[in-house]
This record gives sequence, structure tokens and C-alpha cells, in this order.
Amino acid sequence: MRFISETSSHGVREQEFRHDEIPGVLWTPLEAAESRPLILLGHGGGQHKRAPGMSARAHRFVTELGCAVVAVDVPGHGDRPVDPELDRIATENQARVEAGEDMAPLIAGFQALVARRTVPEWRAVVDQVQSIPYVGTGPVGYWGVSLGCGLGVPFVAAEPRVRAAVLGLGGALASAGVAARITVPVRFLLQWDDERVPREQGLALFDAFGSAEKTMAANPGRHGELPRHELDGDVQFFRRHAIAAATAAMPAAFG
Repeated sequence: MRFISETSSHGVREQEFRHDEIPGVLWTPLEAAESRPLILLGHGGGQHKRAPGMSARAHRFVTELGCAVVAVDVPGHGDRPVDPELDRIATENQARVEAGEDMAPLIAGFQALVARRTVPEWRAVVDQVQSIPYVGTGPVGYWGVSLGCGLGVPFVAAEPRVRAAVLGLGGALASAGVAARITVPVRFLLQWDDERVPREQGLALFDAFGSAEKTMAANPGRHGELPRHELDGDVQFFRRHAIAAATAAMPAAFG
């Protein structure tokens, strides 16, 4: 991992990095000098690591919870090079939807393909970030909706360091089998009128999680209309799992 730029604002240090040519950004408290929990953010389809919603969440998690936060561009997004295979599949899927084919199975297949690449990439990035002294080897949280959910479910299922996860705007077609292996606390976000992920698919994914502690926040509206106030709920969810490193003993963080 090599850092290529650093800025700071409102008590948050923001460092852009590359790890094996994977572009990412790390947010930490400006005066951070010791270990703390880490939250990995997974961005949505067509977005990137610095999308406004990603940066807003990162700053809230850093300033209110004392966490480190990391995000990377997934293949074909942000500062990653154009991926001809993913571009071809996306173009074909769009044409199939315009011809009247059901969107949900196409999304599920695309996300499963991308997840096979991102899960090992994300695990490697977490390894590298946790080697930094002011991040350290504390517990890991995950936040991701839409594409970030389709990629996040297999990541959370595969990564024992993850102790709590916020997921949402995803469906069972992509993730139900893997979701059964997730046993950490889960907060799930669902849009009642989602035109991309049928409501019954979102409910089925929530039902599939193997977690003893799981909660759902459902709101009226379409896929891209997740209410801003749900970020408050995300902060409270991670706080309930002792994310505040300044006051919680590190072994107890995230439950």
C-alpha cells in the first residue's frame, strides 16, 4: 500500500492510497495515534469511493464514533480502468431489460461475478489498513447497499473480523445462500417501492440472514430514495456495538 495524497478537514484526515493498483481512501481522526475499529464502506453501482454519500458516512463514523473508515473503487468504477467484460455484460443486461426481461436476476448474476473479485481484494485491503499503527487490528464493521450489499454479503460471510454490518437494497436472488452464514448483528435497509429489487426479494434476503440479532428499516420510496435520516440509524447501530474506541475496550467493540 502506498499513500498518494493527504488532506484534512473538520478533524478528519483523508488519505488516498493505492494497493496493488486498487484505488482507495482512508479516513481517520486527525490526531489518531492508536488502534481503533475499522468500518469498510461498499459503494453502489455506478458510484465510487468518494461519492457524496460515502464521504458523508465516513465523516460521521470518524467524528462521532472515533473509527477509521476505508473505501475502494470496485472493478469498473471510479479510478479503476475500464473493464471490457463488465462493460459488455452491463450493456447486454440493459438491452435485455429494455426488451422486457426481469431485471432482478440480471442484477444478481452481475453482482455474483463482481463479488468473486472484490471479496479477496477487500480482505487484502483490510489486512494492509490494519497494519497502520493508528488503525490497528481491532474489529471490523461493514456498510453497503445496492451493489455494496450484493458484494458485502459474501464479504461479511467470509471475513471473521467483521463484527457488525449495515446492508440493504439487495435481494435474495444474489445472496440468500451466502447470507445464511452471516451470524453477526445486521441492520437491513429496504425501500418499499424499490423498482430494481422486488420487495419480496429484499424481505427474503433479510429472512435468510443467520444472525440472532437483525433489524430492518423499511421506508416508502424507490431504490435511489433511501432517506438521509437512516444515516442516524446507522451511527446508532454501530454505537450499540461499542464502536466508540475512546470509551470501549477494544476486545468488546462491535459486541
